[in-house]
Amino acid sequence: MDISVVVPLYNEAESLPELFEWIERVMAEHHFSHEVIFVNDGSTDHSWQVIEQLSQQAPEVVRGIKFRRNYGKSPALYCGFEQAQGEVVITMDADLQDSPDEIPQLYRMIREEGYDLVSGWKQKRYDPLSKTIPTKLFNATARKVSGIHNLHDFNCGLKAYRREVVKNIEVYGEMHRYIPYLAKNAGFKKIGEKVVHHQARKYGVTKFGLNRFVNGYLDLISLWFLSTFGVKPMHFFGLLGSLMFILGFISVIIVGFGKLYSMHAGMPYRLVTESPYFYLSLTAMIIGTQLFVAGFLGELITRNAPERNHYQVEKRI
Repeated sequence: MDISVVVPLYNEAESLPELFEWIERVMAEHHFSHEVIFVNDGSTDHSWQVIEQLSQQAPEVVRGIKFRRNYGKSPALYCGFEQAQGEVVITMDADLQDSPDEIPQLYRMIREEGYDLVSGWKQKRYDPLSKTIPTKLFNATARKVSGIHNLHDFNCGLKAYRREVVKNIEVYGEMHRYIPYLAKNAGFKKIGEKVVHHQARKYGVTKFGLNRFVNGYLDLISLWFLSTFGVKPMHFFGLLGSLMFILGFISVIIVGFGKLYSMHAGMPYRLVTESPYFYLSLTAMIIGTQLFVAGFLGELITRNAPERNHYQVEKRI
């Protein structure tokens, strides 16, 4: 099979028939063998009934997954990726803001140009400033942290992947924003971008609020930490804890020697315990010890984790 199209959705009943018809028209024009996987993320409208109708019309093409409740876009993508059988996997949103006309070019970039992943870039957006400005700041931070400097829009729903990519990454929580970063960490480094057409929403309202930007930054920090220190927590906590302990210890020595010098020189002095620097030094030593112990416990947990020796092996001979 050439292409699997994975469409996560939540309350998009109005747009589904039009989206499916559009996808089918593009596939027929370019003679692609394909499947369309709709993942119904706990919709409260009649989205699932629409998916069932589409499946009856094209049972060899349409596949559906229905969640009992709303889990989020990342779990929906994870389940869609798990079922995908095409050589190239395309993801797109169900709100008709992503154009299926982009599919042939995305497919060509994966199959002919050898990209592992191609992300869409909605260079011209039909969104309010309250959404576009935070998006620009978010993407600038994501480029800096991930090291993927050629992507302008990490969160674009329209993406194309080699099948091996989606089978070797785990999309969880709200990590769908960072799939290129997940792919890079899994060893798929040929990541490209394509300018895609962005259409104004035709039906319904957006399902994402401004809180996604706050959550996005927290997820980015988590992903950076896990990719950098996930299998070696002592390198982070141990180093930071050791530095704080040493700094606090040196500070205590300085406070103590300061008193001894004043006593020796006959200068007025006060008790060490009357100095605020003494307590700051002790606090630094205590925090340093706690961080070191946290790193040690992290190493014990990592050592007993069943995935500790799970590596991405590309080929064997």
